[in-house]
Amino acid sequence: MENSNSYSVIIDKLEKKFGDFTAVDKISLKVKSGEIFGFLGPNGAGKSTTIRMLCGLLKPTSGKAIVSGIEVSQHPEEVKSEIGYMSQKFSLYTDLTVEENLDFYAGIYGIPRRFRRLRKKWVLEMAQLSNQKEKLTKSLPVGWKQRLALGCAVMHQPSVIFLDEPTSGVDPYTRRKFWDLIYHLSKNDITVFVTTHYMQEAEYCSRLGLIFKGKLISQGSPHQLKEEEMDGAVYSVYCPEPYQAIAVAETTPWIREVMLFEQGLHLTTEEKHQQQKITDLFSSAQINITSLSMIKPTLEDVFISLTKENKTQ
Repeated sequence: MENSNSYSVIIDKLEKKFGDFTAVDKISLKVKSGEIFGFLGPNGAGKSTTIRMLCGLLKPTSGKAIVSGIEVSQHPEEVKSEIGYMSQKFSLYTDLTVEENLDFYAGIYGIPRRFRRLRKKWVLEMAQLSNQKEKLTKSLPVGWKQRLALGCAVMHQPSVIFLDEPTSGVDPYTRRKFWDLIYHLSKNDITVFVTTHYMQEAEYCSRLGLIFKGKLISQGSPHQLKEEEMDGAVYSVYCPEPYQAIAVAETTPWIREVMLFEQGLHLTTEEKHQQQKITDLFSSAQINITSLSMIKPTLEDVFISLTKENKTQ
């Protein structure tokens, strides 16, 4: 039996209602210490609301959350001293320099003056901003602001850091460089809880929770989800008439999803081993298939499959 001390975040039937609207619907999950946990879901799914409850910024309607061994609803201020929080809006003061922002957050977090120089040096080196410390924050490219915001959030060396859509609006290269910093933090035993709606970014996480309309619909490693959560199968289909093929597939009950992909189609079927049925289907519609193969599902395939199931429940 696992010791509860090995978990940085424990959520038990956490719920948040705004009037008659349920934003978070009795979510339960555990995040191990040092883990990079991704909360994956579309905008409006309940990701940010959950994060705000875990950070003590929003009181839950019911349920319980424990972060770093502290029950959040009972001791919200105590939790705030144990965590780091970075939102997609980057809570930086743009009229201050990089170093002045770090000084400000060192004061906010109550870091003793004798430790501040070393903490600033650590953050500047980690975020690769040592040569930018005297620049005004508003003059920095968005990728550097992003790294500075992360540095400010970990100035006090928290045991858990919550990142709410931290790479929204940045280019893929900047996003990848930012994830290098997240891996660095994880190696230093900091638990990272990150929300995202980018499927490719979710692949970087050690484990994921999939959230849809306030409900946690699945959780596991990216590999587990792709291997275990697809009841059907995904096929790559190439043919000279892709739009005609889409029209046929969309009216076929046993085809769950169809989408245009490069010069062909991706079909998701309700069951596995449907190659012959797909061939027969298009043959009867006089559509010539030049290539047909079963392929490994992506996280997007898994998510679409699971959300379709939940829509019908």
